[in-house]
Amino acid sequence: MKRNTGIKYNIIAICLFISGFGYGQNTTPKDSISTKLNEVIVSGQSKLFTNKNGNIKVDIANSIYNSIPNTIDLLAKLPNIQVSADKESITIIGKGNPLIYIDNQKVGMNDLNTLSVDAIKTIEIINNPSSKYEASGRAVILITRKFSKKEGFQTTLSEVASFKKQFNNYLGINSSLKKNKFEFKANFNYNQIKVWESNGNDFTIPSNAIISNYLVTAVTKRPQFIFGAGVFYKINEEDYLSLNFSRRTQKDIFNIITDTYNEQQNTINTVNTFNANDEYRNFSNGFLNYNHKIKSIDGILFSGFQYSKFKQEVASIISNNYNNTSFQLSQNRNQKINIGVFSGRFDFEKEFKNKMKLELGTLYLQANSKTNFLVENVNPNSIINSDYKYIEKNIAAYSQLSGSIKKVNYSFGFRAENTIAKGKYQSENILLIDKNYINLFPKATVEIPIDSTNTINFNYAKSILRPNFSTTSQVSAYINPYFVWSNNINLDPTITDEVALSYQYKEKSVKVSYNKINNPVYYGSSYDASQNILTFKTTNFQKETGFNLEFTLPFKQKFWTTTNTLNFALSKIEDKQAILNDVKPYLYYYSNHSFQLPKGIEVALTGWGLTRQQQGVFERSALFTMDFAVSKTFFKHFDCAINYNDIFRQMKFHENFTINNISAKGIYYTDSNLVSFSVKYSFGKIKNTEFKEKNIDENSSRIR
Repeated sequence: MKRNTGIKYNIIAICLFISGFGYGQNTTPKDSISTKLNEVIVSGQSKLFTNKNGNIKVDIANSIYNSIPNTIDLLAKLPNIQVSADKESITIIGKGNPLIYIDNQKVGMNDLNTLSVDAIKTIEIINNPSSKYEASGRAVILITRKFSKKEGFQTTLSEVASFKKQFNNYLGINSSLKKNKFEFKANFNYNQIKVWESNGNDFTIPSNAIISNYLVTAVTKRPQFIFGAGVFYKINEEDYLSLNFSRRTQKDIFNIITDTYNEQQNTINTVNTFNANDEYRNFSNGFLNYNHKIKSIDGILFSGFQYSKFKQEVASIISNNYNNTSFQLSQNRNQKINIGVFSGRFDFEKEFKNKMKLELGTLYLQANSKTNFLVENVNPNSIINSDYKYIEKNIAAYSQLSGSIKKVNYSFGFRAENTIAKGKYQSENILLIDKNYINLFPKATVEIPIDSTNTINFNYAKSILRPNFSTTSQVSAYINPYFVWSNNINLDPTITDEVALSYQYKEKSVKVSYNKINNPVYYGSSYDASQNILTFKTTNFQKETGFNLEFTLPFKQKFWTTTNTLNFALSKIEDKQAILNDVKPYLYYYSNHSFQLPKGIEVALTGWGLTRQQQGVFERSALFTMDFAVSKTFFKHFDCAINYNDIFRQMKFHENFTINNISAKGIYYTDSNLVSFSVKYSFGKIKNTEFKEKNIDENSSRIR
């Protein structure tokens, strides 16, 4: 089947932000004879990127990135971060899936979709997280929000209209109120989104004389409501209490249209599949945090509690048209998934007079997942109905000691986690999943400063990556009569050992690392001859090993500032069921250029890409994209920006592999070309307050 690879698409987005600020009151007596300095303005250019020991911090609030419409698209512009085509997952080059924190709260992709870019202060990519972070990540993305040190009321109205392949509209309201020790925030968003997706695969199964290929396209209509509220109360200089809640609801109406060519034992069929889907999703998340200083021992006790709820229901009506005859009803599908997660943790830290710090903590987590899978087949008539329940508990404890001996800084940590997982079908008494295991995770960091500008850093870490609760279900996606995408209820966790050595001169750094991964998870293929069905599903592979040589090279020359990242990688993925091809090194490159021009004009140019990847089992094509942005402030109140993403429209890639004697050649398209125009207008003035907030260490985020 001939496939059109010259897909053209454009996006034009118009973004309007309107901000209103409440006025503070003048508390100075009219007859006062003293002179009061009402306002001091310190102007200066802040650094967009800061690099320290391989950890990169990005100033979002004071940069051109503040004009990007949503948080997911913002992350995609940062070095080393890769966002999947469906925007449902994030990876970091050489690190895999990171932990994501918003302030002191561990969050997921659903939470990122509820966070306004205008609320973000900084984003830090931590490549060597300590033991106080969960062991389920080799890296951390730490997002720090803005918290006002001035009193008053602020409201932001935002409207975004975008044109990709489809029209999208975003309407948002964000408000905050601060009075003395009390701060309240609330947000509401209503979005009308249309998402275009497309991919194709060519399959060959020589043992069954099968040649099959398909091209699938889906357009999703997604009305979406997002709202949230939070209260922050600072009891005194050391103690605070915060409560936050957020919720996202959406209804997805989408048709999956697939053109298929299938040749089997000299029998040829062309099939057009029409899959009409009606889906409902909602996600709720609430957490309570309390920070208290125990003065008698001069220590800080932190406690946090969180509950998250996810619900998804999908109803599908599937029809097939064989060989240009007529559409005939094939099957009805109804799938439901409910996930509830509760977690609580306590952390204690104490700093001694010699600057040595001791940190201790515990975590308890329990997740319950229920899925219902109902399929009604037509011709011949049959029904498949199953209910699957999965429960996981995780109990963890950690300790960490950090300090310095002479000029050498050190940090040694140890974490132990006990995981209990059980899964079974309701109609059966036998447990399909019955696991109870304890993992130990040591971590060590030694930093040796040679002088004021040169530093050597050594790191060792062991980490674990457990399957997402939504993937340990029986949910599947019907593509055509011969092929389905499916989850895998039998996934095992992935264990990684990593050692790294880095050298930093001022803000330039070079790092070499080696990692060994057991049970890595990728999509694999299998064929069921009795049902004549080919399945793609997440699978544990045997192992993965890799070397990385990474350079971070920032430069500044008058009005030009640039940050560049080069990552030379050699990765080998192995599995007994797969054909192992040649392994060759590949390069990830990222380059950001910012120009401060006269009259307050800022221009930014960002490009990143990957060369061809040959990783043993998988072979992936090269990828390259470039973005452009320009911003200017008019009359001190109008901040205007233009963004143009994926200028050369190159965001499509190929992936080839052979597993279980099945050869697959896939192509995946993304709809990322974008032109956006944004305007932010602010007015009013808020007053300074006498209350002083404690400067909390942004690296101490540790709430689950």
